[in-house]
Amino acid sequence: MDTTSRSSLAMLKAVAAGRAQLTCSREPDLFVDGVPCCDQFTAHALSHHGLIRPGRPGLIGQRVPAVLTDAGRELVAKQPVAA
Repeated sequence: MDTTSRSSLAMLKAVAAGRAQLTCSREPDLFVDGVPCCDQFTAHALSHHGLIRPGRPGLIGQRVPAVLTDAGRELVAKQPVAA
């Protein structure tokens, strides 16, 4: 997975901004501003690669806040600021 694709970086930035939720499951689905992401494959990969995680425990299928891991914060911080 390319963790620096536009799609993955947009998802990471939404998580960093506090706009995202994950479902509690083995294949967590990502929601941004209450809407399911259209690229759940990338959302699953971000979770499996340890870049995002649930912000708190929850029941299976429950939506909880998504947060960046240290690796996710580091990746977002390395990206150049758009002009």
